[in-house]
Amino acid sequence: MGFFESPVVQEEARQFMKDYQDLMQLGTHYGKFDRIGKEKYIEQMETLLERYAVFMKRMELSDDFMAQMAMRDLKDQLGNFGIQPQQMFDQMTHRLQQMKQELR
Repeated sequence: MGFFESPVVQEEARQFMKDYQDLMQLGTHYGKFDRIGKEKYIEQMETLLERYAVFMKRMELSDDFMAQMAMRDLKDQLGNFGIQPQQMFDQMTHRLQQMKQELR
């Protein structure tokens, strides 16, 4: 069974995309949140980012051809912007840290 054919992988990807879309929709109202709401939103984004990093690492470590192709495609797409996957995660983490600092 290929990486993307796994029911577990399919469910994780489906749930991740749903959670991501929900958070992006919620984030359109971020400026209206009170301090506690902003803290909760940032926490949820951190959790989502961690889940994404784990999924990406599993894909990277897989010996499945399609998983390797997906990783290569992602690296190529990010490379068009002059960054690597780890830099993307670092930048996202840094931005969430900035958001936390803004609340202080």
